[in-house]
Amino acid sequence: MTYCVGIEVDEGLVFAADTRTNASLDDVRVHRKLHVFDYPGERVFVVMSSGNLATTQLAVSRLRRDAEDPSATRSLRTFRHLFEVAEYVGEVLVASQVQAYDSGQHGGVSTQATLILGGQVAGERPGLYLVYPLGNCIAASPETPYLQIGESKYGKPILDRIIRPETALEDAARCALVSLDSTIRSNLSVGLPIDIALIRAGDLRISQQVRLEGDTPLYADIHDNWSRKLENAVRTLPRFPWEPALATTEEAAPLPQLPPRRGPSRQDPGDQSAQQ
Repeated sequence: MTYCVGIEVDEGLVFAADTRTNASLDDVRVHRKLHVFDYPGERVFVVMSSGNLATTQLAVSRLRRDAEDPSATRSLRTFRHLFEVAEYVGEVLVASQVQAYDSGQHGGVSTQATLILGGQVAGERPGLYLVYPLGNCIAASPETPYLQIGESKYGKPILDRIIRPETALEDAARCALVSLDSTIRSNLSVGLPIDIALIRAGDLRISQQVRLEGDTPLYADIHDNWSRKLENAVRTLPRFPWEPALATTEEAAPLPQLPPRRGPSRQDPGDQSAQQ
């Protein structure tokens, strides 16, 4: 399975994706799902993928091939508007699905894939699009400033509560990381490491990019702090009528130790080697 989230705020764009593509008992595989197309000063794009791995790798390879061909009339570098780029990416996705299906090597496994495309073309504001398997797409909006693909339900609540157009870019990135962490905790088929990329409005390049492992200090601190503060918040909610009054901060019992994070050796959601 997969979980990727893209966030659009006034300050720019945030992209975050897990990297697990297979998680059987003795076969945990990692592949990048966040792909950068960076042409500094001119335009910058990020594509995140969910679905059949063969399809998504073929689509990304075609996008790179066209962008690197100076004679190509249609590529990530030739369109003047981001919505035209989204339409072109949808066409490449459909063609890649057809080729993967026609190869006849998938034994009835779906070759469909879904993409998140985001970026900025010089002269326009940054934008974010969800590209469906049929090639059509929708854009993020002030009312819906984030887009998700894959196993989205576990990481959605924090996005609904926090993300607004005026949210600071780094705060949006922290929300994306917590959204991924919550999904990893609740769904064994989504796993570390996590890739994060930021595009600040007007930079026309990748502003920040990082990969976070389980033992990366930043990820470990956010994971532990978020869990402890959530637990403490529940303990300090208003009491039921039959409960004693809430103890003061000084009298409150210390928070219990959290259980260790689950590692790959405990994960067995079934073989998903054909899916990303």
